[in-house]
Amino acid sequence: MAFQLKIVSAVPRSWFLFPVLLIFFLLIIVSYEAVEANNINVTGVGLIIDVNTRIGKEEKIAMEIAAQNYNTTSKTHKLSLYIHNSLRVTSAAEEMIREKKVEVIIGMHAWQKAALVADIGGQAHVPVISFAAPAITPPLMTLRWPFLIQMARNGSQQIKCIADIVHSYDWQMVIAIYEDEAFGGDSGKLALLSEALQNVGSEIEYSLVLPPFSSMSDPAEVVRDQLFKLQKTQSRVFIILESSLAMVTHLFREAKKMGLVGRESAWIIPDGITGLLDSVNNSVVSSMEGTLGIKTDDSGEGSSEYKDFHAQFRKIFRTEYPEEDNSDPGIFALRAYDSIKIVIQAIKRITSNTSSPEMLLHNMLSSNFSGLSGKIHFEGNQLSDTPILRIVNVVGKRYKEIDFWTPEFGFSMNPSMEKNDATNTLAGPVIWPGNLKRTHPKGWEMPTHAKPLKIGVPGITTFEKFVKVEYREKENNYSGFCIEIFLKVVGLLPYSLPYKFEAYNGTYDDLLYHVFNQTYDAVIGDVTIVADRWQYVDFTLPYARSGLALIVPTKPKGSPLLFTKPFTWDMWLVTAAILMYTMLIVLFLERQCNPEFSGPLKNQISTALWFTFSSLFFAHRERVYNNLTRLVLVVWLFVVLILSSSYTASLSSMLTLRQLEPDDIEWLKKNNLKVGCNNLFVKNYLVNVFEFKQQNIVMVRSREYQEQFKSNNIAAAVLEIPYKEIFLNKYCNGYTSTILRSEGFGGLGFVFQRGSPLTRYFSEAIVKLLEDGTIMSLEDKWLNPSNECSVNITSSEPESLNLKSFEVLYLISFATSTICLLLSLIRLFISRQQHQEASEGNLTPGEESAWKKTVRLVRYFYIKNPGRAPTLADTSDVNDCSSRWEFSSTIDTLEHIQSSPPAENEMQ
Repeated sequence: MAFQLKIVSAVPRSWFLFPVLLIFFLLIIVSYEAVEANNINVTGVGLIIDVNTRIGKEEKIAMEIAAQNYNTTSKTHKLSLYIHNSLRVTSAAEEMIREKKVEVIIGMHAWQKAALVADIGGQAHVPVISFAAPAITPPLMTLRWPFLIQMARNGSQQIKCIADIVHSYDWQMVIAIYEDEAFGGDSGKLALLSEALQNVGSEIEYSLVLPPFSSMSDPAEVVRDQLFKLQKTQSRVFIILESSLAMVTHLFREAKKMGLVGRESAWIIPDGITGLLDSVNNSVVSSMEGTLGIKTDDSGEGSSEYKDFHAQFRKIFRTEYPEEDNSDPGIFALRAYDSIKIVIQAIKRITSNTSSPEMLLHNMLSSNFSGLSGKIHFEGNQLSDTPILRIVNVVGKRYKEIDFWTPEFGFSMNPSMEKNDATNTLAGPVIWPGNLKRTHPKGWEMPTHAKPLKIGVPGITTFEKFVKVEYREKENNYSGFCIEIFLKVVGLLPYSLPYKFEAYNGTYDDLLYHVFNQTYDAVIGDVTIVADRWQYVDFTLPYARSGLALIVPTKPKGSPLLFTKPFTWDMWLVTAAILMYTMLIVLFLERQCNPEFSGPLKNQISTALWFTFSSLFFAHRERVYNNLTRLVLVVWLFVVLILSSSYTASLSSMLTLRQLEPDDIEWLKKNNLKVGCNNLFVKNYLVNVFEFKQQNIVMVRSREYQEQFKSNNIAAAVLEIPYKEIFLNKYCNGYTSTILRSEGFGGLGFVFQRGSPLTRYFSEAIVKLLEDGTIMSLEDKWLNPSNECSVNITSSEPESLNLKSFEVLYLISFATSTICLLLSLIRLFISRQQHQEASEGNLTPGEESAWKKTVRLVRYFYIKNPGRAPTLADTSDVNDCSSRWEFSSTIDTLEHIQSSPPAENEMQ
C-alpha cells in the first residue's frame, strides 16, 4: 500500500511541470515573431482594374501570383495588394492613398483615366503604372505627370502597321470603328490613322463610333442600329481601333448577319483584342474568322519563368473562374505580372531602412530586365524598346501567325527583322472572310445583279458624238464614242459587271458631285480630268488626250509673191524651158513657108516668142501653115490647158485660205476682243495662264457657237482638242484652228467614287485598248471627218505643185516637138537630095568639096530669103508648102549664087 501511495504522489508533480514549460516556449515564440514583425516592411500596392472583364480577371491573378511568390521568399519585405473597381478611378485612387496608404497604383486601360490618376499620384507623390498610353504623346509629358510610368507602348506604331497592311493590298478607302470611352474621344488614334493612311494614298471613308458597352441595355440592338449606317458606304475594309472584347463579340455577330463579313470585305483588329485570342472561348474566335490581327510579340514565352507562371496561372484561374472556357494567360496577364516585378525590383534596390517616393520612382524607372511581356526598360517614363508586332490571321477556332512587322523594316518572316528580309507585302497566305484564299478582297462593295453599278451619263453633252441620249418611254438608248469605249472596257474585265445607265440633265460638276455624295457609283462621258475634281472623285487613265485649241473664222492671207506659190521654182524653170523649146521648134518649122515668121532673125524670134506665149492664153492670131507645127501646138495647148487649170485652182485655194497667225492669241488680247468657251475650268485657264480679262470671256453652249460667230459676239472660241475636231468637221469651210496647248489638261476619263477598285481595273483595260488600236479605230468612227466635211481641213498652207506632178506631161510635149523637128529635118534632107540630082548637069561630083556642100546647106537655112509672098498656087495645098517653096527658092538661090561674084555672095 505504501508503494502505491508513493507512485500516486509522483505523477501529479511531473504533470505540473509540463504546462509551465509549454507556456514558456509559447512566450518565446510570440516574442520572436513580434520582434520579426517589427523588422518587416509592407508596401501597399493599389490595383485599379475591372475584375468583371476577362482582362481584369487575368491581371488580378497574374499580380497576385507575382506578389505571392515574392512574399514567400522575402523575409524583410512584403507586398499588400488592394483591388478597387475601375469605374470611378479618381475616388478609388484618393481612397487607397488616404486610407490604405498605398505607395504604388497600377492599372487603367483608358488613357483619360490614367491621366486623372496620374494627376492625383503626382500631388500625393505616389508612382502610377499605367496600362494605357496616349496615341500622340503630349508635349512636356514628364513635367506634367512626373510620377507616371507607361507600361503600354505608344499606339502610333500599331497604327503605322495597319496603314502598311492597307497599302500592301491597295485598299483606297477604309472604315474606322471604335468604342467611345467613358470620358469621350478615341485617344487620338483616329487622327493618327487618318494621317498614316494619307501617307500611303488611302483615306477614311467613314468613322463609326460605338457607345460604351457598359451603357448599353441591349448591346445587340444598339450595334445593329449602328451597323446600318455602314450600308450606305462603299468601302468594305473595317479597322477596329479600340474596343472591349464584349463589344467586338457583338460587333462581329451582327456584322455577319448583315452581310458585312463577306468575300470582298476585310477586318483588322488591334492588339487589345488580338491579345485576348489566347484567352477567350472558341466561339468568340470563330466569329472573327478571316480577320487580320495585330499582336505584340511575347519574347519571354519560352523561358522557365514563363512556364512556372503559366502552370500557376492555369491552376488558380480555373479555381477562381470556373465559368471561363480558356484558362491560358494573355498579354495583359504577362504585362500585369511584369508591373509587380518592377515594384519588387525597385524595393530590392532600397538599401536603407527608410525610403522616399522619389527613390522608389527612380528605382522603378531604372528597371532593366527581360520580363514575360518583353524587354522592360524605360526612357522618358516610357518603354524604350522598339516593338516587334505579329500579324495573325484568324482561321476557324484558332489563329496563325503569318508575318512580323517593325517600324524600321516593315514586314518580314524573320523575327530578328534583318533589312534584307523586309518586304512591302504580307508573306504568309491569308484566309479572308468568306473563305477567300487565292486572291485578296477588293475591299469594296462590288456591283451585283440585285444592286448594279449606278452610272450617271450626261444628258446634255458638249457634242453628241461623245454621248448621245435618246429618251424613250421604257428605256433610254445610249450611244457615242464614250459609250462604246465603256462597253469595250467591260468586255475586258476579269469578272461580270452589272450596270445601269441614268441620264443626268445638269452641269458636269454637279454630276461629279453626285458621285461624291454616292448618288451615282460612276460617270461615263466626256469628262475632263482636272486637279480640282481629283479632290472628291477618282479618274481612270485618259482614253483621249486633251489640250486647248483656238478656233477663228477663216480670213485670207496675202503675199506680194503669192502668184508664184502655186508652182515650185523647179516647176517654173522647167515650164520656161519647155516654152522656149516649143518656141524654137515653131520658128524652125514655120519660117520656111510662113511669111509672118520671115524677116530679120530678131523679128523671127520675137514673133515666135509672142506666138508661143500668147498661146498660154489661147490668144495667138498668127496663121500656121505647117502640119508638123500644128501637131506641136496641139500637144502644147493641151499642156497649157492643164497648167493653167492647175495654176488657177491652186492660186484660188491660196487666196481663199484662212490661216491663223502665230500671235493671234496676243492679237485678241491686244484688241480687247471676246472669246467664247463652254467650260469653267477653260475659263479659269484663260484667265490664269493667258491672262485674259474675265469680261472678255463668254460662256457659250456648243450649239450656239455658230450664232455667236455670225452675230460677232465672239471673235474666237477656245475648245478642248477633241471638241475642236468635231467642230471643224462640221463647220470646216468657215473656220480654222491652231493648237494653244497640246497637253493643257489630263485628258478625258471615266469617273468613280474615291477609293473604288474599279478605277484601277478600268485603267488597265483602257491601256490595253490603246495598245491594240481599238480606241484609235473608235476615234476614226466617231471623231474623224465624215461626209459632213468633204474638203481637207487643215490650218497649214497647201503645198505648191511640183515637177513630179507634171513630168509625164512635159515629157510628151518635149517628145512631140523633138519628133516633129526630126521629121522636118528628114524631109529637108530628102528635098535637098532631089535638088542636087536636078542640078547634076551644071556641077560634076568632083568639082565641089564636102566643106562647100556644108556651107551651102547652112546658108540655105539661115541666109536671109528674099521673102516673096506665096502665090495662090503655093497656098492652095498647104500640105506641100514646105517642099514646093523649098524647091523654087532653092533654084533661085542657086542661080543667084552662080551669077554673083564671091563678095556679093558673102554679103547675102
